[in-house]
Amino acid sequence: MKHALITGAGSGIGAAIATTLAQNGYRLSLLGRRLDALEHVAENLPGAHWTGSCDVTDQAAVEQSVAAATDAGGSISVLINCAGAAPTAAFQKTDFALWQQTLDINLNGVYHCTQAVLPNMIATGNGRIINIASTAAQKGYAYVSAYCAAKHAVLGLTRALALELATKGITVNAVCPGYTDTDIIRNAVKNIADKTGRSEADALNHFTQVNPQGRLVSPEEVAAAVQWLASEGAASVNGQAIGINGGEI
Repeated sequence: MKHALITGAGSGIGAAIATTLAQNGYRLSLLGRRLDALEHVAENLPGAHWTGSCDVTDQAAVEQSVAAATDAGGSISVLINCAGAAPTAAFQKTDFALWQQTLDINLNGVYHCTQAVLPNMIATGNGRIINIASTAAQKGYAYVSAYCAAKHAVLGLTRALALELATKGITVNAVCPGYTDTDIIRNAVKNIADKTGRSEADALNHFTQVNPQGRLVSPEEVAAAVQWLASEGAASVNGQAIGINGGEI
């Protein structure tokens, strides 16, 4: 049974990935900052456990969580870097603290988790590293400059690592969803409606209109792509940015 570690597993895309992999027989370690959310996800998933809350921006905490997950579930053969945040601000109002926080979560978190699992993957000659990036890794969006910078960097890291590890039995890929039906978007819709007086349906159109299919992506669609990339059938897929965006990119 393969052991997958998922960051940002307490909600949204991370929770959908956990459910999909559990249904396909994976042993799971769930990482996130909110212990109650992790417990809620894990309670109905066979083979899922958590090692306490973990902030991916904290290198020592990540190393401890990975060690505990390995002790509990064996060698980690699949890493899904899903933890992320997308604060909104005009660039001129993006102070360095917000800039640094955004890079810490979206980029440095990927660095910490990958560094923690990689030695064992190299030792066993087997591994899948799947980074949940975004269409913001492939194009720019106004008012999320820090997020776009971080996700572009994640994609660059993905491509560089794919080449470094290609002969070691490890693949590294990115999944790049467009606007996805998660709490982040639902909260953004509410905020737009509250601030502008527009209806929530009209505010939602701000997000759906960029997708040629005219809808939000579902978390389960992202999870299905992750499950494929983790499978043996994707052994030759390496260094790719898999778009889940209805044709936006």
